[in-house]
Amino acid sequence: MEKHQLCHQLKTQIIQRLNLEGMTPDDIGDEQPLFAEGLGLDSIDALELIVLMEQEYGIKIENPQEGRAIFSTVSSMADYILRQKQS
Repeated sequence: MEKHQLCHQLKTQIIQRLNLEGMTPDDIGDEQPLFAEGLGLDSIDALELIVLMEQEYGIKIENPQEGRAIFSTVSSMADYILRQKQS
């Protein structure tokens, strides 16, 4: 899967998983921050994203410090997934 497709898929999954009603994948930019000033997600949402990665992609985030970088944007999530699939 190419990165663009994966980003769109991730946006759809984030909207569904976090019940972001009224949002579409087009409302979320690939490089838009997911937390704080960006999409405004919080720590509970971060846990949901970790579960999403495990259930949908079989990827377990071991290091919490790594998580900050991985979940900063949809693009960074896609990059991480693609790197894990290659290894």
